[in-house]
Amino acid sequence: MHEHIARAMYYFGVHLLYASIVASAAWVLTSIRGASATTRYWLWVVTAFNFVVPSGALIDKLWALHLTWARPLGALGGPIWDMTEGRTAVVLAVIWIAGTFFMLMRLISRIREERREAQAPAQLGEHGVTSNFTANGIPVSFGDGHSSPAVLGVLYPRIRLPIGIDRLLNQREFDAVLIHELAHARRRDNLIRLFYEVSLCAVWFHPLIWLAGARIALYRELSCDESVIRRAHGRALVSALAKLAIPEQAGFLQATASSHLSYRLARLAGPAQTTSRAANLVLTSLFAAVISAGIFETIAHTACCYVLKR
Repeated sequence: MHEHIARAMYYFGVHLLYASIVASAAWVLTSIRGASATTRYWLWVVTAFNFVVPSGALIDKLWALHLTWARPLGALGGPIWDMTEGRTAVVLAVIWIAGTFFMLMRLISRIREERREAQAPAQLGEHGVTSNFTANGIPVSFGDGHSSPAVLGVLYPRIRLPIGIDRLLNQREFDAVLIHELAHARRRDNLIRLFYEVSLCAVWFHPLIWLAGARIALYRELSCDESVIRRAHGRALVSALAKLAIPEQAGFLQATASSHLSYRLARLAGPAQTTSRAANLVLTSLFAAVISAGIFETIAHTACCYVLKR
């Protein structure tokens, strides 16, 4: 029994080691200018999921007999073997279970709260728009459950706009906000966020997965802003966000709690930032090379989950 636990802990340690290296590389690569926010967003999504998806384990299992060149990583194998022999493993297991339970309760509470808000009755809007209409195949309605525009639902997203937003914003600003929310809905960002938060429940103790979540949240918004800019509504979105952020003008329609709002306003109001397909391709290729190397190195030290014994 001890040997099986030690092997599992060893594999987990090696996997997290190289996932951490991949996350550090993602931080460096996404800091290079030229690539789009959308490309950076997907790179961070893959980085976050890499922490909980043991890609190397599948290869270890299927081709273990052909991986005779693999060698255990002694720097981890020895200490893990010793740790699992004493009470330390039990203490760490209890701490991990308690943290995971807390994170799960936190996630369930958020889901229930959002479900209650989603069930708020829809209302009538202006600009000749009824309470329920469809934009590019996505249902849109007005309601008082949210103080700012929001995408509800996971598998079947729909947009909920706060009552009064169509009086506060002019038609062009209203369209800019709607384009932004449609980008979230079409990409199923709520589903991706849910997958990330489930992953966070399992690896809550690792600081780099929290960093990945923060970068996902940033580039999620910036990539949707890019879709607005491509439709020549960038200035209108700046104006809309500014109105929604000023309590004196917006009343209860405030977006001051929106993710990275001040940074987004500064970016939208500043000089146009050019992106190129070549930069996106180079960034994606470099990241693919890094994550492939991480998986290869994990396999090189975990084939059959060998544990180095002293």
